[in-house]
Amino acid sequence: EAETRVVEHAFSANMADAEKDPAADAEGEGEDVEAEAQVEFKPLIELPPEIDHKTGEEDEDVIFKMRTKMFRFVEESKEWKERGTGDVRFLRHKSSDKVRVLMRAEKTLRVRANHPLTPSLEVKPHAGSDRAFTYFTPDWSEDPETGIVEQRNELFAFRFANAENAGKFKDAFEKIQKGDFTGLDVIKKDAEDAEKAGEKKEEKK
Repeated sequence: EAETRVVEHAFSANMADAEKDPAADAEGEGEDVEAEAQVEFKPLIELPPEIDHKTGEEDEDVIFKMRTKMFRFVEESKEWKERGTGDVRFLRHKSSDKVRVLMRAEKTLRVRANHPLTPSLEVKPHAGSDRAFTYFTPDWSEDPETGIVEQRNELFAFRFANAENAGKFKDAFEKIQKGDFTGLDVIKKDAEDAEKAGEKKEEKK
């Protein structure tokens, strides 16, 4: 009986100690929660730093743009092959005023034509068409088979939606060949308006 009283006394004393400082237990619990909240989770995959992709067009202004379908003549097979559809653009360098012709395929953005617009280029109607022009030029675009960029002599043809668009391309081309940059904004705007009108007409069909 005496032993039973000693055990009960010890049990009562432990309970009393626990009840004396409930804040101490609460504080301890709080520390555990706070410590858990401060755990840092690192990403499984470290992302590389953002890369600034340059197109090579940063120092140039677009002075003419027209949607076209482009072709190149393959000498080996004696046939015209399509190079893609997209905007053929005339880019004027901001400091040198030199102009080049650049055409990228609209889906892949691969360069299909890239050469200076020089006075020696002779623009001719293609196969008697009033909406397509052709000319021969040294060019620095990607090889259609290998993707390698190197100088090649190319015979290009550009086919436009209508004769009006083709005429604006030829007008802008020949003005630049003469070193005349006046009125190009008007030609560019007219070309863009004609392109939008053509798109609306296609939507109605």
